Amino acid sequence: MKFNKSVTKQPRKKRRQAFKATLKDLTPRAHLSKELREKEKKRSVCIHEGDSVKVSRGAFKGKSGKVSRVNVKLGRVFVEGLFLKKQSGQEKPAPIDPSNVVVTAMVERKGLKK
Repeated sequence: MKFNKSVTKQPRKKRRQAFKATLKDLTPRAHLSKELREKEKKRSVCIHEGDSVKVSRGAFKGKSGKVSRVNVKLGRVFVEGLFLKKQSGQEKPAPIDPSNVVVTAMVERKGLKK
């Protein structure tokens, strides 16, 4: 049962919202570690290149490293040192869903509200 009249579940309207979304809405977000959560007084932040993250779920669980690239269009994060092997034997960076990582250290951000 829907209680909020301003929220829709129609697929056509959801698609429209996704296409009209701003860059801020599309930027992948991830949870903060407990230490950072207490320090920053926030639960999650947008992920930027240079942030240190630890993978909490998936094939790379327990691995950590710096974010080398953020793909806003796919909504994926690429971490240094985490690679997938291709059929030819070459390695390619592994795309990781931001919900599967925890931010352990952040790069200095200008204009971040306290």
